[in-house]
Amino acid sequence: MDIEVLDAKELMELARWLGATDVAMISTEEISVEDHLAGMCGELPCSSYGLGAGCPPHVTGPSGFRELLKEHRQALVFKIEVPTEVLLSQERQEIFGLLHKIAADVEQLAVQKGYRDSRGFAGGSCKQLFCRDHPACRVVSEGKECRSPRLARPSMSGFGIDVSKLMRSAGWAMNRAGGGAETGSPSGTGTVCGLVLLGRPRGATGES
Repeated sequence: MDIEVLDAKELMELARWLGATDVAMISTEEISVEDHLAGMCGELPCSSYGLGAGCPPHVTGPSGFRELLKEHRQALVFKIEVPTEVLLSQERQEIFGLLHKIAADVEQLAVQKGYRDSRGFAGGSCKQLFCRDHPACRVVSEGKECRSPRLARPSMSGFGIDVSKLMRSAGWAMNRAGGGAETGSPSGTGTVCGLVLLGRPRGATGES
């Protein structure tokens, strides 16, 4: 059973109202997951590797995400286009914070509407965004509750989600900060995106 048209419209409108440049609904079959992409988090290594509960090695990774995809049929994808100079400055923290907020708020509205097990994913380290003034992530270091459960969402990178293909599935060009656009996008801008897997409606027990 797919998400109702009116519910999908409301979720998309919320994402736009919060600051998304564009929003799209796609099938989860269009989401590509690659092991090597998740492996890059530790191989490069990313400066945030291991610091927060939303990043490797503290997430289930590509294998866990593939299992999650089996439980979801549709996803809402959203993007934020930002001037390149912003993404290359300290202001990028605000942009990634907004990315998490949109993912979290859309997820929570979906759950409120009865689409249980909806899951939001964003980009950037939740530790760096929401707990940068704390020496350690409380979940990782002490096994306690997250300090920012209302906002913090796992980073897509740690699950091996191919963001370029995700963008193409949504009908968008990937605009890389400092690297130009793949096709036809304005120069001088970068694109970041988030994802919400939409759960089955409450009461649904099988395929329609």
